[in-house]
Amino acid sequence: MVLSKKFVLAKHFAGKPSSDDIKLVTEELPDEVNDGEVLCEAVWLTVDPYMRIYTASLSEGDVIIGEQVARVIASKNPKFPEGTHVIARLGWKSHALVKDVSVLRKVPDIEDLSLSLTLGSLGMPGLTAYFGFLEKCQPKSGETVLVNAAAGAVGSIVGQIAKIKGCKVVAFAGTEEKCSWLKNELGFDQVFNYKNIDLDKVLSSSVPDGIDCYFDNVGGDFSSVVLNHMNSYGRVCVCGCISEYNVPAEKALKGPYPFKRILIKELSVFGFIVWKYFDRADEGRKQLLEWIKSGKLIYKETITEGFENMPKAFLGLFEGSNIGKAIVKA
Repeated sequence: MVLSKKFVLAKHFAGKPSSDDIKLVTEELPDEVNDGEVLCEAVWLTVDPYMRIYTASLSEGDVIIGEQVARVIASKNPKFPEGTHVIARLGWKSHALVKDVSVLRKVPDIEDLSLSLTLGSLGMPGLTAYFGFLEKCQPKSGETVLVNAAAGAVGSIVGQIAKIKGCKVVAFAGTEEKCSWLKNELGFDQVFNYKNIDLDKVLSSSVPDGIDCYFDNVGGDFSSVVLNHMNSYGRVCVCGCISEYNVPAEKALKGPYPFKRILIKELSVFGFIVWKYFDRADEGRKQLLEWIKSGKLIYKETITEGFENMPKAFLGLFEGSNIGKAIVKA
C-alpha cells in the first residue's frame, strides 16, 4: 500500500483564508494498479490566487484544487509508463491513483529547464500573460502599459513581454524588494510601491500622456483610478481581482461604476480566462521558451519545500510573500 497525504477543505473561507480552513488527511492507495490505470507521485505543486475563489464550489472535505507535476510510479497503461512525468489537476495530493488517464498530459519538452516551470512561466501563468496581454491588449511599440501585481507570476511576465514589444512599462508592487527587482533586474521603466503613494497623483505626474494598455490583476479601487488615466481607445485586460478575493460580498466594491469613463474614452475592456486558449498552449509555450533561452524573459520562483507546507505557500499569496511564481517542491 502507498500512504497518500492530501489537503481538504475543513471549512469554507470567510474572508482571508487561514490554516484552520485546511486539513491534512491520509489515505491508503494500492501500490498495484489495474489495467489502464497509473499511480502518480507529486513532484511539484502550484499555488495560485484563483484557488481562493474556486474553492467556493467545493464541499467541506473535498480536496483543494490545483495542478501538479507528478511522476508515474506504477502503471498498466502503455501511454504513461513508469517514470513518465505528467501535468494534471490532481489537487493537493502527494499521490493519486488515476483511472481516467485523459486528465493527464505528458510534460512538454522544455530542454534543460526545471520541470517546475511547466506550472509557472511555461505553464498556466505564462500562458495567461502571453495570450491575455497580446490577444486582448494588442500592444504597439511606443505605447504605455500599466501592470499591477507586477512582481507576481503573471504580472512579471506581462511587463517583460511589453518591453520585448517596445512598450514603456509602468509597474506596481507591494514591497521595496519587489520594486527593486522589477526596476533593476527586469528593467521596467517606472516602478512604484502602491502602499506608499497616492495613485492618482503618481499617474498624473509620471504618466502625463496617459495609458494605452492596462493589464489588471488587482481590481477594486486601484482600477477605478487607473481608468481615469487611460487614453482614448485604450485596452484593458481584466485577468484577476485579488484585492477583492477575500472581501465578503456585502463589503465588495459598490462603485463608482466606470461605465462613463469607458464610454467617453471608447475603451475596450476584456475579461480573460486562460483555459479557453489551451488549444494554443504549444504556440505560446514555444515563444516563451525562446525568450527564456535567449535571456529576454527572466523568471523567478519562490519555492516552498515539503508537501506539508502547501497551506503556508498558499496563504503567503495573500500576504505578498512571493516574488515571481509560488511553487511547492514535494
